[in-house]
Amino acid sequence: MEVSSVEGMKVDVAVVGLGTAGAAVAAFLAEGGLSVVGLERRSLTESGARWVNGVPEWMFEEARVAPPVEPELRGRGQPFHVVCGTGPERVVLRDTGVLEVDMRHLVSRLQERARAAGARLHAGVRVTGRRAELLETTAGTIRATYVIDASGLGGAGLIDSSAPEPMHMCVAAQAVHEVTDEAAAQAYMSRHGADPGDTLCFTGVAGGFSILNLRLHGGELSILTGSIPALGHPSGKALLDAFVEAESWVGERLFGGSRAIPLSRPVDRIVDGSVALLGDSARQVFTVHGSGIGIGLIAARVLAETLLAGEPLDAYRVRWMRSYGALQATYEIFRRFSAELTLD
Repeated sequence: MEVSSVEGMKVDVAVVGLGTAGAAVAAFLAEGGLSVVGLERRSLTESGARWVNGVPEWMFEEARVAPPVEPELRGRGQPFHVVCGTGPERVVLRDTGVLEVDMRHLVSRLQERARAAGARLHAGVRVTGRRAELLETTAGTIRATYVIDASGLGGAGLIDSSAPEPMHMCVAAQAVHEVTDEAAAQAYMSRHGADPGDTLCFTGVAGGFSILNLRLHGGELSILTGSIPALGHPSGKALLDAFVEAESWVGERLFGGSRAIPLSRPVDRIVDGSVALLGDSARQVFTVHGSGIGIGLIAARVLAETLLAGEPLDAYRVRWMRSYGALQATYEIFRRFSAELTLD
Protein backbone atom coordinates (compact mmCIF):
# COMPACT_ATOMS: atom_id res chain seq x y z
CA MET A 1 0.00 0.00 0.00
CA GLU A 2 1.57 3.27 -1.14
CA VAL A 3 1.40 6.07 1.41
CA SER A 4 1.47 9.65 0.12
CA SER A 5 2.95 12.47 2.19
CA VAL A 6 0.71 14.99 3.93
CA GLU A 7 3.61 17.09 5.21
CA GLY A 8 2.79 20.80 5.34
CA MET A 9 -0.84 20.37 4.30
CA LYS A 10 -3.23 23.09 5.55
CA VAL A 11 -6.95 22.27 5.80
CA ASP A 12 -10.10 23.33 7.55
CA VAL A 13 -10.82 19.80 8.82
CA ALA A 14 -8.82 16.62 9.24
CA VAL A 15 -10.92 13.46 9.62
CA VAL A 16 -9.23 10.49 11.28
CA GLY A 17 -10.82 7.20 10.22
CA LEU A 18 -12.70 6.65 6.95
CA GLY A 19 -15.33 4.09 7.87
CA THR A 20 -19.00 5.03 7.53
CA ALA A 21 -19.09 7.95 10.00
CA GLY A 22 -15.71 9.35 9.00
CA ALA A 23 -16.28 9.08 5.25
CA ALA A 24 -19.76 10.57 5.65
CA VAL A 25 -18.61 13.63 7.61
CA ALA A 26 -15.74 14.16 5.15
CA ALA A 27 -18.27 14.15 2.31
CA PHE A 28 -20.75 16.46 4.05
CA LEU A 29 -18.05 19.00 4.97
CA ALA A 30 -16.40 18.97 1.55
CA GLU A 31 -19.79 19.41 -0.13
CA GLY A 32 -20.28 22.46 2.11
CA GLY A 33 -17.10 24.06 0.79
CA LEU A 34 -14.58 23.29 3.53
CA SER A 35 -11.14 21.88 2.74
CA VAL A 36 -10.96 18.34 4.11
CA VAL A 37 -8.31 15.66 4.42
CA GLY A 38 -9.24 12.13 5.48
CA LEU A 39 -6.72 9.79 7.10
CA GLU A 40 -7.14 6.01 7.33
CA ARG A 41 -4.61 3.71 9.00
CA ARG A 42 -5.62 0.77 6.79
CA SER A 43 -6.19 0.71 3.05
CA LEU A 44 -9.40 2.41 1.91
CA THR A 45 -10.77 -0.95 0.77
CA GLU A 46 -10.32 -2.31 4.32
CA SER A 47 -11.68 0.63 6.30
CA GLY A 48 -14.85 0.45 8.33
CA ALA A 49 -17.14 -2.56 8.63
CA ARG A 50 -16.73 -5.28 6.00
CA TRP A 51 -19.92 -7.26 6.49
CA VAL A 52 -23.72 -7.05 6.23
CA ASN A 53 -25.41 -4.77 8.76
CA GLY A 54 -29.05 -3.98 9.48
CA VAL A 55 -29.74 -0.23 9.28
CA PRO A 56 -33.19 1.33 9.84
CA GLU A 57 -34.18 3.17 6.66
CA TRP A 58 -35.19 6.31 8.58
CA MET A 59 -31.56 6.76 9.63
CA PHE A 60 -30.48 7.20 6.00
CA GLU A 61 -33.25 9.78 5.60
CA GLU A 62 -32.23 11.60 8.79
CA ALA A 63 -28.59 11.72 7.68
CA ARG A 64 -29.63 12.74 4.14
CA VAL A 65 -27.77 9.83 2.60
CA ALA A 66 -29.47 8.12 -0.32
CA PRO A 67 -30.75 4.67 0.70
CA PRO A 68 -28.80 1.74 -0.75
CA VAL A 69 -29.65 -0.15 -3.91
CA GLU A 70 -28.34 -3.52 -5.11
CA PRO A 71 -25.71 -4.85 -4.68
CA GLU A 72 -25.28 -2.67 -1.59
CA LEU A 73 -28.85 -3.49 -0.57
CA ARG A 74 -29.30 -7.18 0.27
CA GLY A 75 -32.72 -7.11 1.92
CA ARG A 76 -35.55 -4.76 2.89
CA GLY A 77 -38.07 -5.18 5.70
CA GLN A 78 -38.54 -8.94 5.35
CA PRO A 79 -40.38 -10.79 8.18
CA PHE A 80 -38.17 -10.96 11.24
CA HIS A 81 -38.68 -13.93 13.60
CA VAL A 82 -37.60 -13.12 17.17
CA VAL A 83 -37.31 -16.65 18.57
CA CYS A 84 -36.89 -17.40 22.28
CA GLY A 85 -33.72 -19.49 22.39
CA THR A 86 -34.15 -22.05 19.61
CA GLY A 87 -37.94 -21.91 19.81
CA PRO A 88 -40.71 -22.52 19.27
CA GLU A 89 -41.95 -19.39 21.11
CA ARG A 90 -41.52 -16.30 18.94
CA VAL A 91 -42.76 -12.93 17.80
CA VAL A 92 -42.76 -12.19 14.07
CA LEU A 93 -42.16 -8.58 13.11
CA ARG A 94 -43.31 -7.50 9.65
CA ASP A 95 -42.43 -4.39 7.65
CA THR A 96 -39.61 -3.60 10.06
CA GLY A 97 -38.16 -0.77 7.97
CA VAL A 98 -34.70 -2.27 8.42
CA LEU A 99 -32.40 -2.52 5.41
CA GLU A 100 -29.73 -5.20 5.10
CA VAL A 101 -26.69 -3.31 3.86
CA ASP A 102 -23.40 -4.62 2.50
CA MET A 103 -21.07 -2.32 4.40
CA ARG A 104 -18.23 -2.76 1.92
CA HIS A 105 -20.31 -0.99 -0.72
CA LEU A 106 -21.68 1.67 1.64
CA VAL A 107 -18.20 2.65 2.88
CA SER A 108 -16.93 2.79 -0.70
CA ARG A 109 -19.92 4.92 -1.77
CA LEU A 110 -19.34 7.42 1.03
CA GLN A 111 -15.61 7.60 0.31
CA GLU A 112 -16.30 8.26 -3.37
CA ARG A 113 -18.81 10.95 -2.40
CA ALA A 114 -16.18 12.63 -0.23
CA ARG A 115 -13.54 12.41 -2.96
CA ALA A 116 -15.95 13.77 -5.60
CA ALA A 117 -16.60 16.78 -3.37
CA GLY A 118 -12.89 17.54 -3.15
CA ALA A 119 -11.82 15.78 0.05
CA ARG A 120 -8.31 14.30 -0.13
CA LEU A 121 -8.23 10.76 1.25
CA HIS A 122 -4.99 9.13 2.40
CA ALA A 123 -4.56 5.50 3.41
CA GLY A 124 -1.90 3.83 5.53
CA VAL A 125 -1.55 6.88 7.78
CA ARG A 126 -1.58 6.82 11.59
CA VAL A 127 -2.03 9.82 13.87
CA THR A 128 0.76 10.10 16.44
CA GLY A 129 -0.16 13.30 18.31
CA ARG A 130 -1.44 16.85 18.22
CA ARG A 131 0.09 20.22 19.15
CA ALA A 132 -2.24 23.21 18.87
CA GLU A 133 -3.35 23.19 15.20
CA LEU A 134 -0.67 20.70 14.16
CA LEU A 135 -1.80 17.11 13.68
CA GLU A 136 1.20 14.79 13.68
CA THR A 137 1.00 11.64 11.56
CA THR A 138 3.27 8.95 10.18
CA ALA A 139 3.04 10.68 6.79
CA GLY A 140 3.86 14.20 7.96
CA THR A 141 2.35 17.10 9.87
CA ILE A 142 -0.97 18.72 8.94
CA ARG A 143 -2.20 22.12 10.04
CA ALA A 144 -5.92 21.66 10.66
CA THR A 145 -8.40 24.07 12.21
CA TYR A 146 -10.55 21.15 13.38
CA VAL A 147 -9.85 17.45 13.87
CA ILE A 148 -12.60 14.81 13.88
CA ASP A 149 -11.68 11.48 15.43
CA ALA A 150 -13.84 8.81 13.77
CA SER A 151 -11.22 6.09 14.16
CA GLY A 152 -13.34 3.61 16.12
CA LEU A 153 -13.59 2.24 19.63
CA GLY A 154 -9.98 2.89 20.66
CA GLY A 155 -9.89 6.37 19.17
CA ALA A 156 -6.70 8.17 18.20
CA GLY A 157 -5.95 9.32 21.75
CA LEU A 158 -6.72 12.97 21.00
CA ILE A 159 -9.34 13.22 23.78
CA ASP A 160 -8.95 11.37 27.05
CA SER A 161 -11.91 9.06 27.66
CA SER A 162 -12.21 5.87 29.65
CA ALA A 163 -12.91 2.61 27.86
CA PRO A 164 -16.26 0.92 28.56
CA GLU A 165 -16.20 -1.85 31.13
CA PRO A 166 -16.00 -5.37 29.61
CA MET A 167 -19.54 -6.14 30.79
CA HIS A 168 -20.71 -3.37 28.46
CA MET A 169 -18.96 -4.69 25.35
CA CYS A 170 -20.68 -6.80 22.71
CA VAL A 171 -18.42 -9.04 20.66
CA ALA A 172 -20.23 -9.52 17.37
CA ALA A 173 -19.47 -11.42 14.17
CA GLN A 174 -21.11 -11.51 10.76
CA ALA A 175 -20.38 -13.59 7.70
CA VAL A 176 -21.97 -14.48 4.38
CA HIS A 177 -21.44 -18.12 3.39
CA GLU A 178 -22.26 -20.00 0.25
CA VAL A 179 -24.88 -22.74 0.56
CA THR A 180 -23.76 -26.16 -0.67
CA ASP A 181 -27.13 -27.94 -0.29
CA GLU A 182 -30.09 -25.66 -1.00
CA ALA A 183 -32.67 -28.33 -0.11
CA ALA A 184 -31.07 -28.94 3.28
CA ALA A 185 -30.88 -25.20 3.90
CA GLN A 186 -34.56 -24.71 3.06
CA ALA A 187 -35.48 -27.68 5.25
CA TYR A 188 -33.59 -26.11 8.18
CA MET A 189 -35.44 -22.80 7.84
CA SER A 190 -38.81 -24.56 7.42
CA ARG A 191 -38.14 -26.69 10.49
CA HIS A 192 -37.80 -23.45 12.43
CA GLY A 193 -40.93 -21.88 10.98
CA ALA A 194 -39.31 -19.40 8.56
CA ASP A 195 -40.19 -18.90 4.90
CA PRO A 196 -37.56 -18.30 2.19
CA GLY A 197 -36.04 -14.84 2.59
CA ASP A 198 -37.23 -14.39 6.20
CA THR A 199 -34.81 -13.47 8.95
CA LEU A 200 -34.61 -16.10 11.71
CA CYS A 201 -33.21 -14.63 14.92
CA PHE A 202 -32.55 -17.03 17.81
CA THR A 203 -32.46 -14.72 20.81
CA GLY A 204 -30.88 -15.28 24.21
CA VAL A 205 -28.74 -18.21 23.01
CA ALA A 206 -25.78 -17.00 25.12
CA GLY A 207 -27.26 -14.70 27.73
CA GLY A 208 -30.04 -12.14 27.48
CA PHE A 209 -28.21 -9.87 25.07
CA SER A 210 -27.22 -12.42 22.44
CA ILE A 211 -28.40 -13.63 19.05
CA LEU A 212 -27.85 -16.10 16.26
CA ASN A 213 -29.41 -14.38 13.26
CA LEU A 214 -29.84 -16.26 9.95
CA ARG A 215 -31.13 -15.28 6.52
CA LEU A 216 -31.16 -17.57 3.51
CA HIS A 217 -31.25 -15.60 0.27
CA GLY A 218 -30.04 -16.13 -3.29
CA GLY A 219 -28.03 -19.27 -2.55
CA GLU A 220 -26.20 -17.56 0.31
CA LEU A 221 -26.60 -17.61 4.08
CA SER A 222 -26.06 -14.45 6.13
CA ILE A 223 -25.10 -15.23 9.73
CA LEU A 224 -24.99 -12.58 12.45
CA THR A 225 -24.04 -13.34 16.05
CA GLY A 226 -23.30 -11.31 19.17
CA SER A 227 -22.95 -11.70 22.92
CA ILE A 228 -21.25 -10.22 25.99
CA PRO A 229 -18.34 -12.57 26.80
CA ALA A 230 -17.50 -10.72 30.04
CA LEU A 231 -20.75 -12.10 31.46
CA GLY A 232 -19.43 -15.62 30.97
CA HIS A 233 -20.74 -16.39 27.49
CA PRO A 234 -19.02 -17.49 24.26
CA SER A 235 -18.20 -14.64 21.87
CA GLY A 236 -20.14 -13.89 18.73
CA LYS A 237 -17.36 -15.38 16.63
CA ALA A 238 -17.45 -18.58 18.69
CA LEU A 239 -21.23 -18.82 18.20
CA LEU A 240 -20.87 -18.30 14.46
CA ASP A 241 -18.07 -20.83 14.08
CA ALA A 242 -20.00 -23.42 16.08
CA PHE A 243 -23.08 -23.02 13.88
CA VAL A 244 -21.08 -23.36 10.66
CA GLU A 245 -19.34 -26.47 11.97
CA ALA A 246 -22.62 -28.07 13.02
CA GLU A 247 -24.49 -27.50 9.73
CA SER A 248 -22.98 -29.42 6.79
CA TRP A 249 -24.99 -27.42 4.22
CA VAL A 250 -23.11 -24.22 5.10
CA GLY A 251 -20.19 -23.80 2.67
CA GLU A 252 -17.22 -21.48 2.36
CA ARG A 253 -17.25 -17.97 3.78
CA LEU A 254 -17.57 -15.33 1.08
CA PHE A 255 -16.91 -12.27 3.28
CA GLY A 256 -17.45 -11.00 6.81
CA GLY A 257 -15.68 -10.03 10.01
CA SER A 258 -15.99 -9.47 13.74
CA ARG A 259 -15.48 -6.62 16.17
CA ALA A 260 -16.14 -5.37 19.69
CA ILE A 261 -19.03 -2.90 19.95
CA PRO A 262 -19.36 -0.51 22.92
CA LEU A 263 -22.74 -0.71 24.63
CA SER A 264 -23.10 2.48 26.65
CA ARG A 265 -24.35 6.02 26.50
CA PRO A 266 -22.14 8.57 24.67
CA VAL A 267 -18.86 9.49 26.35
CA ASP A 268 -19.01 12.43 28.72
CA ARG A 269 -16.78 14.62 26.57
CA ILE A 270 -17.14 14.33 22.80
CA VAL A 271 -15.56 17.75 22.16
CA ASP A 272 -12.30 19.14 23.54
CA GLY A 273 -11.27 22.46 22.04
CA SER A 274 -10.94 21.94 18.30
CA VAL A 275 -11.19 18.12 18.46
CA ALA A 276 -14.46 16.17 18.19
CA LEU A 277 -15.23 12.48 18.56
CA LEU A 278 -17.59 10.78 16.12
CA GLY A 279 -19.06 7.29 15.81
CA ASP A 280 -17.76 4.46 17.99
CA SER A 281 -15.04 6.68 19.46
CA ALA A 282 -17.86 8.85 20.87
CA ARG A 283 -19.92 5.72 21.75
CA GLN A 284 -22.63 6.86 19.37
CA VAL A 285 -24.11 3.38 19.21
CA PHE A 286 -27.71 2.23 19.07
CA THR A 287 -27.12 -0.23 21.89
CA VAL A 288 -30.32 -2.30 21.71
CA HIS A 289 -29.46 -3.12 18.09
CA GLY A 290 -25.74 -3.27 18.89
CA SER A 291 -24.75 -1.08 15.94
CA GLY A 292 -23.34 2.39 15.38
CA ILE A 293 -23.73 2.48 11.59
CA GLY A 294 -26.99 4.39 11.18
CA ILE A 295 -26.67 6.58 14.24
CA GLY A 296 -23.07 7.35 13.25
CA LEU A 297 -24.32 8.69 9.91
CA ILE A 298 -26.77 10.92 11.76
CA ALA A 299 -24.03 12.16 14.09
CA ALA A 300 -21.88 12.96 11.05
CA ARG A 301 -24.69 15.12 9.67
CA VAL A 302 -25.14 16.94 13.02
CA LEU A 303 -21.40 17.62 13.26
CA ALA A 304 -21.13 18.81 9.66
CA GLU A 305 -24.11 21.16 9.97
CA THR A 306 -22.57 22.69 13.08
CA LEU A 307 -19.28 23.54 11.37
CA LEU A 308 -20.89 24.63 8.10
CA ALA A 309 -23.11 27.03 10.05
CA GLY A 310 -19.98 28.67 11.46
CA GLU A 311 -20.89 27.68 15.01
CA PRO A 312 -18.28 26.74 17.62
CA LEU A 313 -17.46 23.04 17.69
CA ASP A 314 -18.94 22.66 21.16
CA ALA A 315 -22.37 23.36 19.65
CA TYR A 316 -22.10 19.87 18.12
CA ARG A 317 -21.89 18.37 21.60
CA VAL A 318 -24.94 20.35 22.74
CA ARG A 319 -26.96 19.52 19.63
CA TRP A 320 -26.12 15.85 19.82
CA MET A 321 -26.95 15.44 23.50
CA ARG A 322 -30.17 17.42 23.25
CA SER A 323 -31.35 15.61 20.13
CA TYR A 324 -30.17 12.04 20.73
CA GLY A 325 -28.51 11.75 24.13
CA ALA A 326 -31.71 10.91 25.98
CA LEU A 327 -32.73 8.43 23.27
CA GLN A 328 -29.37 6.66 23.55
CA ALA A 329 -29.48 6.64 27.34
CA THR A 330 -33.04 5.27 27.42
CA TYR A 331 -32.22 2.45 25.03
CA GLU A 332 -29.09 1.70 27.05
CA ILE A 333 -31.28 1.23 30.15
CA PHE A 334 -33.33 -1.30 28.21
CA ARG A 335 -30.19 -2.98 26.87
CA ARG A 336 -28.85 -3.47 30.40
CA PHE A 337 -32.20 -4.93 31.42
CA SER A 338 -32.19 -7.30 28.45
CA ALA A 339 -28.70 -8.57 29.34
CA GLU A 340 -30.15 -9.90 32.60
CA LEU A 341 -33.01 -11.80 30.95
CA THR A 342 -33.10 -15.60 30.95
CA LEU A 343 -34.96 -17.74 28.45
CA ASP A 344 -37.60 -18.39 31.10
